[in-house]
Amino acid sequence: MKCNAGKAGVKSTFGLSRCGQTTIGAVLALLMISALPAQAYPTTSRVPLPKPRPAEAPQIASDNAAKDDSQSGAPPVQPENKAAEQKPAELKSPEPLPPSACRLALSENIAIAPSIPDIKGPGACGGPDLVRLEAIVLPDKTLVPLKPAATMRCNMAEAVADWVRMDMAPLAGSLNTKLLEIDNFDSFNCRGRNRVQGAKLSEHGRANALDVRGLKLVNGQTIAFTERNTPRALRERVLLSLCTRFPTVLGPGSDGYHEDHIHFDLAERRGDYRICQWDVWDQWPQIAPLMPMPRPAEAPPRETAESKEATPDARPGEQSSQKQPEARAEPDKEQQAEGTKSEEPKAKSEQKSKVKAKKPRKQRAQAPFPLNLLR
Repeated sequence: MKCNAGKAGVKSTFGLSRCGQTTIGAVLALLMISALPAQAYPTTSRVPLPKPRPAEAPQIASDNAAKDDSQSGAPPVQPENKAAEQKPAELKSPEPLPPSACRLALSENIAIAPSIPDIKGPGACGGPDLVRLEAIVLPDKTLVPLKPAATMRCNMAEAVADWVRMDMAPLAGSLNTKLLEIDNFDSFNCRGRNRVQGAKLSEHGRANALDVRGLKLVNGQTIAFTERNTPRALRERVLLSLCTRFPTVLGPGSDGYHEDHIHFDLAERRGDYRICQWDVWDQWPQIAPLMPMPRPAEAPPRETAESKEATPDARPGEQSSQKQPEARAEPDKEQQAEGTKSEEPKAKSEQKSKVKAKKPRKQRAQAPFPLNLLR
């Protein structure tokens, strides 16, 4: 040990310098260590070591190692058990819900209706277990498409498929033809009833309703549900089938908003209350009636402008009294003309004398209007 020469002259209370005191302390420490027994010396074999790190424990890199890697530019060291960390996260992800009973029943043998994600909002619009009904498979494997495809709940799609398969296909068969397609007017639409702003939410907003205009057939004909030219018997059969299957059916004559299509849905009400409002109007006549109709024989004679000019001052009672004798006199004159032609000049002279005897009455001056007196 070396001591600073400048400080050698400084002595402590024992007469020794600081450098000397330090040297003596070090010698005494070495003597005390040598006097201890061999068992007291710490050895590496007796030092307790930490347990080995388990394999599933995440490995945490130290801050210093991260700083060194960032400074050196080397890519960060990936932990060996990264795959073990990702597996628990994947297991925690929610599993897809199993298909509903309706989804299992609505198979490809019934309808082409792929499932779509649930719609939530805005507001109460949307619903769960939704499908896009594209076509209906008839018992003979014929596809009847909906144009355009309809978005609705699975139970509504199942009810529509049963209606087409069990009722509308036999209706087309009774006409010696088959169904070609269904004219879809509206399905899911987040709106109020009758498209009135602020009204109660429609069943269309819940994806629980369908509007249909008619059915197109293979032979080129169309069964339009609201057209009067469609035979009344066909429209009544459609009405009976819809009101039997669906609790709500609205058509012409219901509320003024369903004059050109038929609305039906699966709305649930208290006491299983049902609404079936559809007036099946009569057909238009095939041949229009002749216009104008012939004048009946018992109708009074018509007044003409010539008769009014002949007697302008006559009162209504006098005109009628004068026309009646003239009308009665006409058949008498015909009989006289057939019997005796010599009396015709006398009748004409008498009529001329009557016309000369009548004098036109003077018109009375009209009283002035009260407002004229203010002038």
